[in-house]
Amino acid sequence: MKRLKRQHLVMLLETILLAAILVVNFVRQAGAESSDSFDVSGDVYRELPGQNDYIKWVDFNVTKEAMQDAYDYDVGTYGQSVHLDWIALLAYQACRNGGDFSKYKSGDLAATAKKLAAGEVSLEELVKDLKYYNYYYEAYDAVLGGLVGEYEIQASADAAWEKKYGLKGFLPIAKYFPYTDYDDFGASRSYGYKRPHLGHDMMGQTGTPVIAAESGYVEAIGWNQYGGWRLGIRSFDKKRYYYYAHLRKDFPYCKTLEEGSVVTAGDVIGYMGHTGYSTTENVNNIDTPHLHFGLQLIFDESQKDGTNQIWVSCYELTKFLYRNRSEAVKNTETKEWERIVQMRDPAVEEYIAKQKKTDGQD
Repeated sequence: MKRLKRQHLVMLLETILLAAILVVNFVRQAGAESSDSFDVSGDVYRELPGQNDYIKWVDFNVTKEAMQDAYDYDVGTYGQSVHLDWIALLAYQACRNGGDFSKYKSGDLAATAKKLAAGEVSLEELVKDLKYYNYYYEAYDAVLGGLVGEYEIQASADAAWEKKYGLKGFLPIAKYFPYTDYDDFGASRSYGYKRPHLGHDMMGQTGTPVIAAESGYVEAIGWNQYGGWRLGIRSFDKKRYYYYAHLRKDFPYCKTLEEGSVVTAGDVIGYMGHTGYSTTENVNNIDTPHLHFGLQLIFDESQKDGTNQIWVSCYELTKFLYRNRSEAVKNTETKEWERIVQMRDPAVEEYIAKQKKTDGQD
């Protein structure tokens, strides 16, 4: 009887292995342009130095409350003798809770932040014996690195530019436009092949202006059978790929956008719709209008396409970004929506300057 059970177990394992191989091959054939591809590497940390030494997987479970606390300490100490880095605070907290923020309560960072700000202990001293601090810092920096920093805003066309430091990332839905959402990361999807949903759906009205969450450049634009009309925007440091999918039929994007276009966080980039799930372009085949908002992390270019992609949950991130929504107004002549409050992002100016230098325009 025991021998028979072992045979059944071996057969089951062989079946699972074969199924995994078939799935990998299917994903490769389907292409990695859709955010519905997934990673099957299973190695969340690193290989030996010099052998593909980069992060293979990230579970981003940081809650809105933890991000809010860390952000407030960062902004509150800006310009002081000790400036607290919100990502460093979150990485330290992750070392303490094993990356599980489900039990985090507002204020859990208070004692640590107070000691650091008072100079009672340095960050280096605090983390020197924490084995995974560098991993968590690099992983969280890949998710959050472009969202906080210096910028300038202009409240109106004739107003002076005002320098600020703080949140320069935006919720991907324009201000005053309603939407509903829930934590749907990992939910089952079946179009094309059975797979987990590696994005965040924000349900709303067709035509709702979609906002650039972070400054970057358009890396992908056009039709994808899974995402319909979609935009892929890469951060300037190339660590993040934002995926905006199921955009409006007939009028999905701002007319000026094309591959290579530079966008500033808070810009209107497109319009909510329900296109996709079709090999034929410009088809509404999604039941409910919504924005599929996805975030892919890239530690090595080999992760950009294929089966070793890293997508992280954006649910808590969007809850955090809700505090910063870009207001838009409709241009009656072009029928486009445009942001009202203008912003200058130094990252945009630096990228454009580098591009000009590369192109020999200096």
